[in-house]
Amino acid sequence: MNIFKKLKTLLVEDDALIRDAFKIIFTTKGCMIRVEGSAEDGLEAIKKEQFDIIISDFRLPGMNGLDFIKLATASQPAAIQFLITAYRDDHIKSEATRIGVTDFIEKPFSGKKLIDYLDLAVKRQPNKPLTAGRLQSFGISQAKHATKL
Repeated sequence: MNIFKKLKTLLVEDDALIRDAFKIIFTTKGCMIRVEGSAEDGLEAIKKEQFDIIISDFRLPGMNGLDFIKLATASQPAAIQFLITAYRDDHIKSEATRIGVTDFIEKPFSGKKLIDYLDLAVKRQPNKPLTAGRLQSFGISQAKHATKL
């Protein structure tokens, strides 16, 4: 079973082609995703909904992805956070790790690789409170979830 399908994801990405690609990939896999084009729109979405996974591009107009994730983490600390980047900058990665980014998605990436990667990351985080609660609401115990790793 693909546990990732049961979780709600927020994507913040200013590139319409990438947003559309994510939306197609996620919906064809049966995954729940909300896409926003700016950090400010992402923050509005977070005020209205709880998300299990939050993915943000680093380079955004206005507020950058790191600043967005800082605010998102303060609002939804149980969400698994990812940063999309095309830059292999150690300072960015160090700062992202410090503020709670779970991992990085480096451009370019394929749809299958993306889903597999996120699915694995969710499985590595079974004790995140919201994720555990969401898993339980779908009839999946943390113990069963942990043994599937």
